Amino acid sequence: MSIDKIKTGDDLTQSLDIVSDNISKLKELFPEAITEGKIDFKILQDILGNEIEEDDEFYRFTWAGKSQARREAHKPSTGTLRPCKEESVDWDKTRNVYIEGDNLEVLKLLQKSYSGKVKMVYADPPYNTGRDILYKNDFSDNLGNYLKLTNQTDDIGNILITNTDSSGRYHSNWLTMMYSRIRLSKNLLTQDGVFCIAIDHYELQNLIKICDEIFGEENKLGIIAVVHKPEGRNQSKFFGESHEYMLFYSKSKPNCFFNKVALDEEKRDEFNEKDEKGTFKRKNFIRLSDGKYSLRENKPDFYYPIYVSKDLKTMSIDIIDDSHIVFPITQVGQERTWKTTSDTAKVRIDDGTLFPVLENGSISIYEKLREDQVIKTHWINKKYHAYHFGTKVVDSLLDAKTFDFPKSLPLIIDTLKLILKDDDLVVDLFSGSGTTAHAVMEVNKENQSKIRYMVIQLPEPTEKSSEAFKSGYKNIADIGKERIRRASTKINEESKQSIFSSEIDLGFKVFKLDSSNIKGWDGQPENLENSLFESQDNIKSDRKEDDVLFEILLKYGLDLTLPIEEKVIEGKKVFNVGFGALFICLGNDLTSKVAEGIGQWKETLKPETCRVIFKDGGFTDVEKTNSVQTLKRFGIQEIKSI
Repeated sequence: MSIDKIKTGDDLTQSLDIVSDNISKLKELFPEAITEGKIDFKILQDILGNEIEEDDEFYRFTWAGKSQARREAHKPSTGTLRPCKEESVDWDKTRNVYIEGDNLEVLKLLQKSYSGKVKMVYADPPYNTGRDILYKNDFSDNLGNYLKLTNQTDDIGNILITNTDSSGRYHSNWLTMMYSRIRLSKNLLTQDGVFCIAIDHYELQNLIKICDEIFGEENKLGIIAVVHKPEGRNQSKFFGESHEYMLFYSKSKPNCFFNKVALDEEKRDEFNEKDEKGTFKRKNFIRLSDGKYSLRENKPDFYYPIYVSKDLKTMSIDIIDDSHIVFPITQVGQERTWKTTSDTAKVRIDDGTLFPVLENGSISIYEKLREDQVIKTHWINKKYHAYHFGTKVVDSLLDAKTFDFPKSLPLIIDTLKLILKDDDLVVDLFSGSGTTAHAVMEVNKENQSKIRYMVIQLPEPTEKSSEAFKSGYKNIADIGKERIRRASTKINEESKQSIFSSEIDLGFKVFKLDSSNIKGWDGQPENLENSLFESQDNIKSDRKEDDVLFEILLKYGLDLTLPIEEKVIEGKKVFNVGFGALFICLGNDLTSKVAEGIGQWKETLKPETCRVIFKDGGFTDVEKTNSVQTLKRFGIQEIKSI
């Protein structure tokens, strides 16, 4: 018996091959249109009939580079995310993740592990104002470009560009950058998930068009105007722009619901009563407004008795013996109407929404109003102002002027409250100063929830003349990580003084984008001659066991925050991932006794599925064969080597 070696080009050497995955889905729907793995478009056209668009002129949105951006979104990545424990906080326990890297490559690497598992994707991209730094759209070697940018290769290269409005492809450059990132983001969303993206007027109309195309116009939830600078932009020639926008799209609108929250603090204070379902405010069930329409003679169907038992514990539309009979009559004796018909009132009585109160010697009927106000499309509260609740928050935490135009912290807090519930995951594509991560911790503190975050930030170098650089922050990612560390310390101190005792996850695991840890998996050996001589050890010399461990997790499609346990078996370190879902041993001079130990460990954990991965050069052929036989005796069938 032999172990299957994972070779270059195998599915486990790269991120999800979305094209192949889509072909598989197409095969399930139209098997007759797939021949030897290829699509027969003639048959597909016959199946779809008149639904094929063949005219030259039809409604569509295109630009120079769109086809390339679409192809790039589907191209697998061979990169990896390397753990950086020394920059992390509470590594062993936290379920939050901070990733340094080009978000396009990172999104590709997340496809296997997080597809359909993210409740919300948030993006605050460059607005394309004519001065913004953009990711260079050179898809021939996206990972190589990133490594040059971060000085991981000798040639620095021109990886970032300033997209000036004098560029011949000013809008196209920005759209090409955004299209593939938004398309990959959609894959990560749960069926009830939400994509939220911030923008100003420069690219608003174009962003709406690409989001309509990717998510479907029917899944547009709304466009919010946020007043972030009430005094307006002083440098504007005509109108002083005082607001920005947030676009909300759902993965599937029928499955999507907002949480019942009141975003306005003044209105939130009105919800000062509480029952087993949460907070509420009471409101008289008699219709006291609406002029003549609240009078009995104009709406007779809304005038009927409600029966209340003497002890006030039972209410009904049907007659209750020896009960109070309550009509919609005001204190001054005017006959009005209830707010609903009797059928609807019965439903509200049954679900506990209506309740009786004895006051001034008579019975009044009240309804419980939850924090479920309709969210307006204009957010004008002063807490959304960027300078006072964004810039000053960051400056205060970091004791320096480090970041231009961070988002208002309360703005992101309220956005998260609308969408996320306990244990949901939010991904931020352009983390910047780390506002989303900070907001998640604040929401968890307030609601005693366990919302998780994964944020991504390109380590874009800070200008040497900037205050950030002078304060020791060499790149934007350094600013974000330090902001989260200090915010977590502050929240921890505040929590100690709170009456609540629940534990808040204030940590985060740091990962950094890099090329594969395995020689040959990225298809670009640094030195072909040397790699041939070193073929007995397929792991790059500058990489550690932890690096390989997390690459295997990613490419097997496992969560980066799964529990990992280490145990030494016969002198060799063995990793147990996800309570026995995966065992990894990368040691040398292995014997079948290591396999025996793994098998016994598996028997203790009793996982539903179990896989084992070794380093290919870790044992002799004889020991390799014996190890396979041993593991199969324990019911482990999937055994591979790298």
